[in-house]
Amino acid sequence: MFQRLSSGIARCEGVIAAGLAAMISLLILLNIATRALGHALYWTDELAIHAMIWMTFFTTSVVLKRREGVAVTLLADALPGGLRQGLHLLVDAMVLFFALLLAVLCWRWYDPATLWASGFDLQAFQGETFNFIYSETSRTLGIPKFWVWLCLPIFAVSLGLHGLVNLTDSLKGLWPGQRRLA
Repeated sequence: MFQRLSSGIARCEGVIAAGLAAMISLLILLNIATRALGHALYWTDELAIHAMIWMTFFTTSVVLKRREGVAVTLLADALPGGLRQGLHLLVDAMVLFFALLLAVLCWRWYDPATLWASGFDLQAFQGETFNFIYSETSRTLGIPKFWVWLCLPIFAVSLGLHGLVNLTDSLKGLWPGQRRLA
């Protein structure tokens, strides 16, 4: 069940990342054209940057799910089979640990429990926590930045799922480069 969910999410992340890459290209072209015409649209820069950040996190999640990250494999290639499998297990465990740590940090940063307890009153929330995440806005778009930063908790959850599936596969003896048995 988790394997199919992880694979489906990875496919969606890939499609979203490709769409964001296309959007970035179009925004940059729009920016060039409007500047050349003397009527620059300054918000295109900011939107392209935010799209690039989101694209990076979606792409990273897919790459780590597929275990296709850039790596120097001299050590892994030199190890005998059992130690190599142990190394892959360790890497999968570290990815899962990072995802869980990031999820905890995002929970503390967004602090939805305190926001809920304050009745979604931002002034009360800020006064109690000195956390201004929900009131800071972007420079040219004017949108609350917490929407932009939402890529981090989304990344943490999807990477956690991918890391759990990869770790489970590693524990079952399915190593990178091997086919799944089912």
